[in-house]
Amino acid sequence: MSDLKTVAKISDLKPGECKTVVAGDRELALANVGGKFHACDNTCPHQGGPLGEGILDGQNIVCPWHGWRFNVTTGKSPNIPVSVDAFECVVEGDDVKVKV
Repeated sequence: MSDLKTVAKISDLKPGECKTVVAGDRELALANVGGKFHACDNTCPHQGGPLGEGILDGQNIVCPWHGWRFNVTTGKSPNIPVSVDAFECVVEGDDVKVKV
């Protein structure tokens, strides 16, 4: 069963930005893609880099350590058959919530 966790305010992230947030016991990368929020696991499967500290390139979050890329809407890498978990985001009022 999924549970909604408030992780940010909509004013915390401008379009094109990402950051690390905590939802329950999970650390996630939260991204604002054109005004729509998306979340994925914060840990890059390559060597554990913090995806939320990376940059957002369109729908792809780029790991700051070695440049691995993951689509924040699906969690899939556009380059190789590797993925991270992606989570649905919901905006309620000024709150950004993630289903975990």
